[in-house]
Amino acid sequence: MATKSKLHPRNQHINGYDFVRLGAQTPELKAFTISNPAGRTTIDFQDVSAVRMLNRALLKAHYDIEYWDIPEGYLCPPIPGRVDYIHYLADLLADSNNQEIPRGGDIKVLDIGTGASLVYPLAGQSEYGWHFTGVDIDAGALKSARKICEFNNLEISLRRQNNRENIFRGVIQPKDAFHLTMCNPPFHGSIEQANKGTQRKWANLGKGRSTKLNFGGQNAELWCPGGETKFIARMVDQSREFADQCLWFTSLVSKKDNLQPLSRILKRARVADYKVVEMAQGQKISRFIAWTYKKRNQRSLFAKRDRA
Repeated sequence: MATKSKLHPRNQHINGYDFVRLGAQTPELKAFTISNPAGRTTIDFQDVSAVRMLNRALLKAHYDIEYWDIPEGYLCPPIPGRVDYIHYLADLLADSNNQEIPRGGDIKVLDIGTGASLVYPLAGQSEYGWHFTGVDIDAGALKSARKICEFNNLEISLRRQNNRENIFRGVIQPKDAFHLTMCNPPFHGSIEQANKGTQRKWANLGKGRSTKLNFGGQNAELWCPGGETKFIARMVDQSREFADQCLWFTSLVSKKDNLQPLSRILKRARVADYKVVEMAQGQKISRFIAWTYKKRNQRSLFAKRDRA
């Protein structure tokens, strides 16, 4: 397999940030722009306020989101990489639909841990018209997400997960049917690991030692006991209960070394199929794992069940 070096071909950000366009539509961004050593316009990605303003400008210019903001301390995700997940999910659905990407509100997506930023539903609804249900355990995150929906007059369903041990239980209702579930799980096993990860990131970027989280994040967004492997293992276990209600279950996997134990877990769960999809943003390679309990000849029927 050839190593990817670019974003998905349909990703609007594949050629980088157009700061002229962004600044014209969101003039407040100009106060945060700087010149890098090569003389190109950029921002200081260690500055939380600059990253938040860049996201606001990107969502307005590319996804028609007139209002977007998040409370201080919540995860402010990088838009291009998040949108890549959406595009590769569209390809996953196309594989069960004669290579045609299904569009429109009949396609239902469940976003586990949607966060205060609501980035996946915002991008996915804009790009493909899918209907999203966002789930979160944090009341503050859901309050922020509702505010974004109300200001932009968006029809996105939001649900609270009240039990930290549950992922799908309690939020997938008996009459629900989802074509996709997606999740950006907590990566780390402890707050100490989260801080060390941040220090390594800044050192790799040549920024020296720093504990500053440029993308922010509440504890529940960054770490959980056992880290992402245990979280996704719990997701796989609970997914069996909803095998008839979801076509594809998916989750980002930050660490490549976690793929082998997760593959063993999926085999024990007796899924019909699973795959790993690689994504790239510059030198960074990310991936998501997808699994289904539907055999190939059943998938097209599921994909069309709500479109008849």
